[in-house]
Order: sequence, then structure tokens, then C-alpha cells
Amino acid sequence: MRTTLNAFAQNLSYTTWRNPEFTKFTPSRIKIEILAGLTVSLALVPEAVAFAFVADVHPLVGLYAAFIVGLITAIIGGRPGMISGATGALAVVMVELVAHHGVEYLFLTVVLMGLLQILAGVCHLGKFIRLVPHPVMLGFVNGLAIVIFLAQMSQFKVGPEGAKVWMEMAPMAVMLGLVALTMGIIWIMPKITHIIPAPLAGIGIVAAIVIGFGIDVPRVGDLASIKGGLPSFHIPNAPLTLETLGITLPYALILAAIGLIESLLTLNLVGEMVGKRGGASKECVAQGIANTVTGFFGGMGGCAMIGQSMINVKSGGRTRLSAFASAMFLLAFILVASGLIEQIPLAALVGVMFMVVIGTFAWRSLMIMRKVPLMDALVIILVTIVTVMTDLATAVVVGVIVSALAYAWNNASRIQANIDASIDGKKVYKIEGPLFFGSIEGFTDLFTPEDDPELVIIDFMNSRVVDQSALQAIEMLASKYEAAGKSLQLRHLSHDCHRLLNRAGQLIVDADDDPAYEIAVDYAVKTGILGAGH
Repeated sequence: MRTTLNAFAQNLSYTTWRNPEFTKFTPSRIKIEILAGLTVSLALVPEAVAFAFVADVHPLVGLYAAFIVGLITAIIGGRPGMISGATGALAVVMVELVAHHGVEYLFLTVVLMGLLQILAGVCHLGKFIRLVPHPVMLGFVNGLAIVIFLAQMSQFKVGPEGAKVWMEMAPMAVMLGLVALTMGIIWIMPKITHIIPAPLAGIGIVAAIVIGFGIDVPRVGDLASIKGGLPSFHIPNAPLTLETLGITLPYALILAAIGLIESLLTLNLVGEMVGKRGGASKECVAQGIANTVTGFFGGMGGCAMIGQSMINVKSGGRTRLSAFASAMFLLAFILVASGLIEQIPLAALVGVMFMVVIGTFAWRSLMIMRKVPLMDALVIILVTIVTVMTDLATAVVVGVIVSALAYAWNNASRIQANIDASIDGKKVYKIEGPLFFGSIEGFTDLFTPEDDPELVIIDFMNSRVVDQSALQAIEMLASKYEAAGKSLQLRHLSHDCHRLLNRAGQLIVDADDDPAYEIAVDYAVKTGILGAGH
């Protein structure tokens, strides 16, 4: 633990020198950061326990993951103030692995998952998160808000796990009243004072009322006991064989992808809220190290948590101190304060999460639906639905694919030519629009080799050759004109197109104003797709 604190101090010192925001680390700022961390840690407890139940593991497995992942990402993560821990998106994947092979295989999978995430960070794969369009982000946050809301519904049910039923009318009314009271306090508190974070005030006041008046409502302790010791080093008890690798690797790949996508989207979302960008590759490495360590200390792994990150930001948390404090408070709850934390009414925590839902949902997306292109509106709705029905990672991948296909279709229809038939017996096709796999059919239809004059010029000044399919289309067109016994000249192609074109290469006319862009098929020569030496 001393080593961890020293590492945090060194990281804090380094960041102070590099980042002006840390020069404002006044006693008031420190208090805000620590109280924000305390608020987050209180909300982490029921979430970690609930996700452990989803994955069918002991509650401490979820709590240890929330502590270790939260601690390590707080110190070395790509976005100061972002909260990580055990999440439901990962838990729903883990349950099948645990059911068929046991918890030791889960620990080994988490280690492998972490190593894959480190590799993704080292290879700078996190930069590809910039390819996620804004409509996908809107659908992501809307779907996530709905998922968070639906996850709270289980707190209004009673009975044994797997056979829970809705509360009766009277207990339900009391529960809803306390939830509404918590939300009211969170809403009105900032208008009175900023000394205490509003969510913390809501939890504290409602907890005091429930405990003081002995109101019989579900409490944290009703979920499970959170009392435990320090997490201990534990090598996963699973045979290191190819058979084991065949079992764990598919799960590790899925978990690594889901964890990174959710973490990087949360990174961007928090960055937009605080007006500062985070380091995507740095976050990938941090998540990987955190999960690798977690697997060796009996945790179920985790990733960034958008709900708790929103709580932290809304409570004033802006630096690594708030995330670090939340992890340390969580450990303190496990070691010495479990009895007190178990008395907190679940209604207060549900109220906090409902306010997170209200703050997370992109309400403006409902107003702009009629103003944005129809395809963007459909993507927002699609990603929202898929997020609720499956998981966040699947929804984002679906949204990106649909957006990419829509973009390709839109660009495919933009290819056209301005034709200049001069009196000296030549015809000039001035191509406009990108030439790629989606537009080659339209490009080919622009030409009539049988009817064209003896000299034809194709000018690419206002076009761009994007991929190997475009190059192949140009070569096939050149072949048609050659077969018709007519002269063809290609102008304003980039120099890399000169090198990659085969049959049409000798027809290219060099000019000083040839474009210098690089097309996306430089690999074609290396891999032999177009043949060596072209």
C-alpha cells in the first residue's frame, strides 16, 4: 500500500509540473475532490455487489475489482477524474464462463484480457475511437441512460435471487418517497451551498432519516455483506494448456473489446463535459494493467463506468485525487466500515442514479431529430435500441458500420463528370467526386468508348482515387479504350497512382499540379495484389 501511495505522489508531482490545473490544489479543492470520491464510493458498493451477482461470483470479487481497477486507473489512466470499476457490460459476458468452467478460469481470462488491452494501447489502437460518429455517441449515452435506469428497477423488488417480485403498495410508496426526497435534495442543494457535493448530501440526509426513525426499507446490507480483508495475491488455479487457452481467449477478446470501447467512449464523454481531451492509448494501457493485476488478486475485472464518472464530475471531481479517494474509501468500507455502509438505504443510492440518468440522457437529441439527416436520426435510435437490447460494445459497432455504409452510399452517388468536347477532335471528362469501391460502377457508366473521338482525356483534378478497386476500374477503362483503338490520357493523378497503375501507367500525363495525396492501397504493392514493380 505504501508503494501505491508513493507512486500516486510521484504521479501527482509530475502532473503538477505539466498541468496548470494542479497548481490550484488548494485546501478547498482537495476537500471537493475527496468528498466527490466519497460520494462515488458509496454509489460503487451496490453496483459492484449487483454485478458480482450477475457474473455469479462472490460479492467481494466484484468489490475487489472495483477497488483495484479504480485505484490503478486513477493513478495512470488517460482521463483524470474518470471512474473505473466492475461493470454490468462485462458481467453479462462472464456469467457463461463462470457457469461452465468456474471462477478460476474467470481470473485467468481477466489476466489475458488485461494483456490484450495493454497490447492495444501499445499499438495505439485507441485512436480509432475517433471514427465513432456523433450520432452513435448520442445513441450510446441515451441507451446507457436507459440501461442505468432499468438496472435500478431491481431495487424495487424483494425476495430471493431469481424469484424476486415487486414490492407491495405501502413499501413501494415509502421507497419511492425516499427516492424522490434524495433527488429533490440533489436538485436543490447546489442552490444553497457547494460545500458538500449534492449527491453526498442526498445520501447522508436520507440515510440519517431512515436510520434515525427506523424506517423499514431495503438497505445495502440486504444485498450482501461487504465485510472482508485486503485482497491477496493469487495465481489463477487453471491448467496452462492449449485447451485452457482455447476456452479463455475468446472470452478475453470479447471482454477486452467491450472494456476498451466503453472506457474510450466514457473518456470522450467526460472530456467533452470538462472541456479537456484525454489520452486514448494511455487509457488502454491503464485499463490493461488494472485488469491484469485484478486477475491476480481475485477480482472480476472492469472498465470505465460512465454513471459513476458522471457522479464524480457533477460532484466537482476534476483530478486524479477524486478517483484515487473513491478507491481508498471503497477499501475502507470493506475493511472497517462495512457495518455502517450496510445501513445506507438503497433508495438514496437509487435517487442518485436516477439523477445520473437525467444528466446522462442527451435530451437535445430528441429536439434535433427533425433537423438532422434522416440517416443520422435512424442511427441514434438504432444505437439506443441495440444498447438496451444487447450491450454497449455491440451497439457502437453496429452504429459505426451503419454510419460507414450510409457514408459510402452517399459518396457513391456523388461521382460525376463535366464533359468538354472541343472542336479539335478531343473529349475531356473532368471527374468530380471520390472514386472508390462504391462509386466505380457510376464512374464506368460515365464513359462511352465506342462513341468517343480518337483522343479522350480523363482529368482527375477534382476527384480522388481512394482504394485498389478504383485503380482497377481505371485500368479496365483504359483497356476498353485500347481495345477500341483510341488514345486515352489520364491527367492529375497522384504520383502513388502512377506507380500502382499497370496497363494505364503509360497513358498518364505528368504535370506540376498533380495531387500529392496518398491512397489507401499502398499495401497493395507490398502484398503483391497489384504485382511487384508497378
